[in-house]
Amino acid sequence: MHGLYARHGTESHGATTEASMTSDGMDMGGGSSTTMMMSVFQTSIATPLYSTEWTPSTAGAYAGTCIFLILLAVLFRGLLAAKWWQEGRWLDAELNRRYVVVNGKAPLAETLSRDSLAKHGNVVLSENGIEENVVVVKKRTFGARPWRLSVDPARAAIDTVIAGVGYLLMLAVMTMNVGYFLSVLGGTFLGSLVVGRFITSAEH
Repeated sequence: MHGLYARHGTESHGATTEASMTSDGMDMGGGSSTTMMMSVFQTSIATPLYSTEWTPSTAGAYAGTCIFLILLAVLFRGLLAAKWWQEGRWLDAELNRRYVVVNGKAPLAETLSRDSLAKHGNVVLSENGIEENVVVVKKRTFGARPWRLSVDPARAAIDTVIAGVGYLLMLAVMTMNVGYFLSVLGGTFLGSLVVGRFITSAEH
């Protein structure tokens, strides 16, 4: 029994040692994996973009990928400007619709008095001795406009496209490739240079 106990103790010690070594090995592997997952800028030409199939293998392919990212960033700024322009058109159409005078409907002055979007006052306009009563309308801040089938689905589609292009640019930057990163910045600069003056509230 003594020999059996000694043998059992030896096996237990060996198992403990093996488990310890395995644990250390796993820790070391985990540490190496963590180190590899750390993001650092790199300049490798063979950096995949969006898919392993899109991995430049030559300098020309890499340059073409960078040009694509530049154009994509320009497109993103253009989409922001287009949304701002379209929002202005929708607002103008809504205000024009609101103040159209229809036969049998309330007159303009009465409509304005009930309108929550306008702040107005009656004044007397005088020019060359001729006086005329006019209504001054001022736009003021208001809440959400009513939901419209002709407007809101189109707005949602535009927002979805803008978000999709923005996420594609973000994924390109997340590769930590210097060329891709600079291409996105360059495209943003060019896009803002061309249409930046049209972008106000459309900023992401």
